Amino acid sequence: MEGELKKKLLQRPTTLDDSLEEELSLKKKIWRENKKMWVVAGPAIFTRFSTFGINVISQAFIGHIGSTELAAYALVTTVLIRFANGILLGMASALETLCGQAFGAKQYPVLGIYLQRSWIVLFLTSMFLLPIFIFTTPILEVLGQEESIAKVAGKISIWSIGIVFAFIASFTCQMFLQAQSKNMIIAYLAAFSIGIHILLSWLLTVKFKFGITGAMTSTILAYWIPNLGQLLFVTCGGCPETWKGFSFLAFKDLWPVVKLSLSSGAMLCLELWYNTVLILLTGNMKNAEVSIDALSICLNINGWEMMISLGFCAAASVRVSNELGRGSAKAAKFAIVTIVITSFVIGFALFLFFLFFRERLAYIFTTNQDVAAAVGDLSPLLAVSMLLNSIQPVLSGVAIGAGWQSIVAYVNIGCYYIIGIPVGVVLGKIIHLQVKGIWLGMLFGTFVQTVVLIIITYKTDWDKQVIIARNRINKWNVVESEESN
Repeated sequence: MEGELKKKLLQRPTTLDDSLEEELSLKKKIWRENKKMWVVAGPAIFTRFSTFGINVISQAFIGHIGSTELAAYALVTTVLIRFANGILLGMASALETLCGQAFGAKQYPVLGIYLQRSWIVLFLTSMFLLPIFIFTTPILEVLGQEESIAKVAGKISIWSIGIVFAFIASFTCQMFLQAQSKNMIIAYLAAFSIGIHILLSWLLTVKFKFGITGAMTSTILAYWIPNLGQLLFVTCGGCPETWKGFSFLAFKDLWPVVKLSLSSGAMLCLELWYNTVLILLTGNMKNAEVSIDALSICLNINGWEMMISLGFCAAASVRVSNELGRGSAKAAKFAIVTIVITSFVIGFALFLFFLFFRERLAYIFTTNQDVAAAVGDLSPLLAVSMLLNSIQPVLSGVAIGAGWQSIVAYVNIGCYYIIGIPVGVVLGKIIHLQVKGIWLGMLFGTFVQTVVLIIITYKTDWDKQVIIARNRINKWNVVESEESN
């Protein structure tokens, strides 16, 4: 009886907003949802383009220093930095769920507490990552990478420690602001940062010829400049309803945040590290330097398109979490359909574009004709990757908004590591398709994962998800209890 009574109490009564939504025509609903979506997706896409552009610009300048330096930088960015990025971004996505649902439920003060808890969890996590960056050279040599590449990568990885700590402020502040649809400030800061990065990269690597040292100095500054701006915006009056100052409550009840952060980290790490395995497997093949250079260029081009999809991922997370927190299952479902269709249409257009340009895009990153030819050979796989990426990240955003991170983590293990990688190894090394075979296997794993997420999303009882979100908000609303005391 008590359980039934609790369920009835948690059921949201029909409000005036719901009645008005029912009366709206489909055209008006689509228009309204698109406006809400683009408020988040537009700045998020631009910000991710700018942030991703930092690495691409660094890679472009380093690529003109030498092919060994380019391969070393590719290893650090696609293996080590992606490793750290996956852990910290994944754990920070717990904040995306919590802040999004709390904001939708109008529990504004609790967002600031969640932000501070996430800072604590991510800082402690980053401390455990430091040995990987300190001992990069021997680690890469044990994994079978060429000695010359591993030594240069070791130098770059020491510089990259500053980037790892930059991720803490970057990810948490972005998710805190995105949940409130206040991410225009992030876009402005990102635009300023990338402009400074282009200028400094040219000065330090071309004009004054400081080589790797100059390129990495510019890269670290490019990461930290927007972080300082975001922190000042959050703490100095930009979010008066959701930031009430630093509080000792941030150190209280950390375990529930840690648990959700761990499941979030597992979910996104398994996705982000998937391409890392591709790089490592390529590093053990014949003509490794050309293979790594070509593959890293393809992954960078693919990464540009991925920034669009991640922008829609952010929009899906915010819209779903806000609507679940508000108590509207119908609005959450409508938001999912709208965002998935929009992202797919853009992805299909890019699929056609990159299918026809092939190796001509490679000369942006390198002057080596062998590398460019290898990029052209991989272009059809690159185009297919872009098409799949237009759907899969959006569904991951839905999972984050609903708080399904632990479920999707198991899906990722099965699809990526039990299906995708073994198939890739068989095609690449046993059937001797080399890089193409490995990438085909990885694509197959992504395809299976996308199908599974579509089925899960379609069969979900969204009314039940509203109840789960309400329970989560009520359970962790520590601010109201503090004020009542």
